[in-house]
Amino acid sequence: MNAELTQILDGIGPRLRALRRDRGLTLEALAQDTGISLSTLSRLESGIRRPTLDLLIPLARAHRVALDQLVAAPATGDPRVHLRPHRKDRGSVLVPLTQYPGRVQVFKQVLAPREPKLVTHAGYEWLYVLAGELRLILGGSDVTLRPGEVAEFDTGEPHWFGPAGDSAVEILHLFGPHGDQAVVRTGPEA
Repeated sequence: MNAELTQILDGIGPRLRALRRDRGLTLEALAQDTGISLSTLSRLESGIRRPTLDLLIPLARAHRVALDQLVAAPATGDPRVHLRPHRKDRGSVLVPLTQYPGRVQVFKQVLAPREPKLVTHAGYEWLYVLAGELRLILGGSDVTLRPGEVAEFDTGEPHWFGPAGDSAVEILHLFGPHGDQAVVRTGPEA
């Protein structure tokens, strides 16, 4: 094996361990989720066992990341935009999808469990649930949204959102300037 390939393979174990710990998962929970034995997961993370696709694919699914994020392979000259995730405290991940100052910002987020803390600020938000369950506290309301459901609200209203239970939730999060609201152009004729 050449040095570059060895370096790539050696980096996978620590990356897997960091992803698991960032999400607050135990090896036991990950084993149950993926069907991969506890000892195999431990050997992968410690670098004793070399990763194979049949192990990496279920791990990528369980962590909700692309396979190339686990491998961290070198760039291939692909002309498409490559998004850079930002790790937040306690296992949350934020991926900015747009960069339009003063306009609606779009993010993909994986939110790890945390304590609710209501906030207010200028702006308008839209939340779309991709996977898991999202708890939204908005003023005096407390609702749980499931995949395919959406919420929109003025952020001047005290609010908080995060996982409804002990598992992470994955959402699309749009944030716009105060006064922006969705314009619905389809639907039943009036």
